[in-house]
Amino acid sequence: MGAVFISFSAPFAGMVSVSASTSAFYRMAFGSVGLLMLLLLVPAWRKDFSTNRWQGWRASLLIGAFFALDLWLWHRSIQWIGPGLATLLGNFQVFAMTLAGLLIYGERPGWRFMTGLLLALVGLWLLIVQHWPGLDNQQQWGVVFGLLTALAYSGYMLTLRQAQSNAGKLNGVLRLFQVSLCTSLLLVMMNLLEGHSFVIPNLRDLWILIAYGVLCQVLGWLLITQGLPGLAAGLAGLLLLLQPTLSVTWDMLFFDLQLSTGQWLGLLLAVTGIYFGSLRGFRRK
Repeated sequence: MGAVFISFSAPFAGMVSVSASTSAFYRMAFGSVGLLMLLLLVPAWRKDFSTNRWQGWRASLLIGAFFALDLWLWHRSIQWIGPGLATLLGNFQVFAMTLAGLLIYGERPGWRFMTGLLLALVGLWLLIVQHWPGLDNQQQWGVVFGLLTALAYSGYMLTLRQAQSNAGKLNGVLRLFQVSLCTSLLLVMMNLLEGHSFVIPNLRDLWILIAYGVLCQVLGWLLITQGLPGLAAGLAGLLLLLQPTLSVTWDMLFFDLQLSTGQWLGLLLAVTGIYFGSLRGFRRK
């Protein structure tokens, strides 16, 4: 259910008529409000919030900086190449995470990771690279921003993992609230620097942005974080692949995405490669 909810993230961002930075801000702002309500209403979480609400903000600000960059890049990629491909490219973060593990922690990738990387690269070539000369400038930048999204998201995951592995780590919901609030404040500054308006032009966009924040940022991630510890690594990785797979499905249904036979093969190889690449991280955890 969590993977299904977050699979709507990219379509929601693509459906609204506000700027990319503005939609990213409202996702985090409405998400922060929803998480705060949960912290105040659920007795166990309310106790944690009362005790630790002033703790952990420095780490959350760093985590939020990576997430703000991730959303800034990803939302532009969505606008330029569509929700499905932008989400798929963002999921290449499993390879960036392993590269970071190699460089920072000296971890050695196994055969599953190398197999997954090879499959994903072949899939990326079939899906996008061989068609590169036929893409316009905006689409090419959309691909670049999608791959940069994977790097920014890996930074978010690494800093979050580090913060939550330290002694005195915060309750997961409280950490998610802090990160969401910090990210929304950073996106406010980014949006002001770009000169975009915060005005939501119509009721339709308002409801979509509320759904974006509540369903994706709150319910989606809460369900995933609650469900992952009880699953075997292979099943967890397979279920999380619902996000890019369903995002491509929504892209076809709502945004008329059309893929050739070779691109379908590339999509299948890329998703399979991401699955193999994710197994190592789940197993280590």
